[in-house]
Parts: sequence; C-alpha cells; structure tokens
Amino acid sequence: MAGTVGRRLVRALLNVHICKQPGLHGAGSKLGHRFESTYKAAVLQEFKKDLVIKEQKRRKLQEDEVRIKVNCCGVNASDIMICQGLHEISPKLPFIPGYEVSGEILELGSKAAKELKVGSKIVGLNKDLFSGFAEECVLCSKDAWQLPSDVSFQTAVALAESYSTALIGLVRRGKLKKSDTVLITAASGALGLAAVDIAANVYRAKVIAVCDTEEKAALLREKGAWAALTNVPKEIVKKCANVTGGGGVRVVFEPVESDMLNSVLKCVAAEGVAVIAGTASGPAPVIKYSELLPMSVSLMCVSLWNYRRSNPEVYRQIIQDAVDMADQRLVNPAIGQKFSLEKVNEAVQFVLDKKSTEKVIITMKKE
Repeated sequence: MAGTVGRRLVRALLNVHICKQPGLHGAGSKLGHRFESTYKAAVLQEFKKDLVIKEQKRRKLQEDEVRIKVNCCGVNASDIMICQGLHEISPKLPFIPGYEVSGEILELGSKAAKELKVGSKIVGLNKDLFSGFAEECVLCSKDAWQLPSDVSFQTAVALAESYSTALIGLVRRGKLKKSDTVLITAASGALGLAAVDIAANVYRAKVIAVCDTEEKAALLREKGAWAALTNVPKEIVKKCANVTGGGGVRVVFEPVESDMLNSVLKCVAAEGVAVIAGTASGPAPVIKYSELLPMSVSLMCVSLWNYRRSNPEVYRQIIQDAVDMADQRLVNPAIGQKFSLEKVNEAVQFVLDKKSTEKVIITMKKE
C-alpha cells in the first residue's frame, strides 16, 4: 500500500513540475511526443533546387506561440515563388516553406490565446514563420483558429486563405448582394473557385466565371456559375455584354491581376466595382486611368495579410466566418491532388505544371 501511495505522489509531483515550466501550460497529456528530439521537414537549402527531407531539432516556444502536430499543409503559389527566389520574401536559408496548415496542438506558450488547448484541432495561417511542410510546426497563437469537429483538416487548409480573401473582396469591399451579377476571372484557380462558391452558393448572385478551357468551364458550372466563358481578352467584353443584356456586371473579382484586367474593367456597370485580390502571374498590366474616368467605376485592391497588420479583429473574424460557413455546409472547398511529405517535390512540380485547378495538399497522415 505504501509503495502504491508513493508512486501516486511521485506522478502527481512530476505532473505539477512539468505543467509549471516557464512558457508552457496544459502540456501534460502530450509528454511522450513532446520529448521526441526531432521531426521531419521539407527543407529549402538552395533556391531553385528540390526540397530535402531532413530531421529538425525542436526549439523552445515563445510565450505567445503554439506547437502543432501537422496533419495537412496547402501548397500555394507564394510557397513556390519563394522556393524559386521570385517572391518579395527572400528567407534566410535553410528554410521550411508552407504556411496554410491544419493539425492538433501539442504545446502552448504561457500567453497563447486562452481558447486554445492542448489537443485542440486548429487551422493556421503562418506567414510569419512558415514551416508547414513538416510533421510539426510552430505558429503565433493569433494565427490559429479552432476547428469544429465536422470540418476536416483537409477542408480547413483548402478554405483558410482563399475563402477569407474572397469574403473580404466580394463582401466586405464589394458589398455583394443577392441581385448582383459578378464576373470572376481565373475562376478555376483556388481563389477563383472560392469566389464562385461564395458568390453563387452563399449569396445566390449570378456568377459569370472566366477560365481557359471548356473542361474547366464545365467544372465551374457544376460549382454554381450561372455562365462560364473562355478567356479570350478581345472577346470577353462582347461575351459579357451578351450574357448580361448589355448592362454589365456590378462586381468584377480578379484573383491574379492578369493581362485581362483592362478588358474586364470594360465589363463593369456604372457605379460598379472591380476588386484585385492577387498579384500578377507575369508582367503587371498597365491600367489607363483616362479610360476608367468616363466609366464611373471603383477599382480597389485587397490583401488578407494587410488586415492582419492593420485590422486584426477583422482579420480574425473573416477567417472565422470562412470556417463557420464550412461547418454549416454553405460552401464546399475544392480539394485536388494530395501528396505525402516524402513526395513534396512532386507536389511543387504538379502546381508549377498547372495540372490541378483545385487545392493541392501535403498530408502527413490519413484522416
């Protein structure tokens, strides 16, 4: 009996000691995993070269950070541009790409958001630290959102950035209404598909989706587009006029600042708005203000990351709104090809080759 009591006392004292370590709280249930010394990650060692799977040493958390066991990470254009040395962000090497992550919290800093707990299922946007192409990832707690039980890890990474950006552009800035007609260019990409889903299926607007092939046009009609057009710049104004009866559209949503911008601006109705929500995939188009002035239209740009800096409350709420829409089955994020961490270079090449119109995901395990 005395031995049993003694063992219980030792375990109790051990748990108290661990949970009171500086910078940590609530981590007692994950002791075995937390004391593993390394984890695997896909590491960029040289720009324009393949990522290398390497063991990484775990670092201590800052007081406002969380450590997660990564389940999924989205493969985004900016990740690839960074790896190619073509992005405005030029990280110090070695570097682990990946910022749109989902997983389970392993450990919390002492000043992490109070609603987060060890074991919480979360989605995060980690553009400060990246490091999502890995079995574990550290991010600031203000960049993590709890997931409802019915929202899968894969769905979460397919909606976090794209759907939030589309909500800001279409709803907060574009003031989208049910009666509106919306023109969405590059509609078969992740952001374009999110915009189609929100406009057509949540706000019940008439969506004219623009893409580059008839196969993609068929997909967009399935996703809810009222009309789908192939993007020949010289014909898009005429096609849009035919579809709208010459009235034009109240909102244009431009996900990638393409060479079609000047053409689609001519599709905007009087007092309508054109929203640019992404950077150019090639040379940025030149906008002639002399052509805009007689049209009485608004041209605006949106950046989800800017809201994180300038209006954190809106930033957090807009991503929460995207998660809530998925939980309520109002939207259906499009998930494309999935790759294991060991095949991360195949995933990168798959995106570079533009083989998928839907979200490409790195998965660490099966859900």
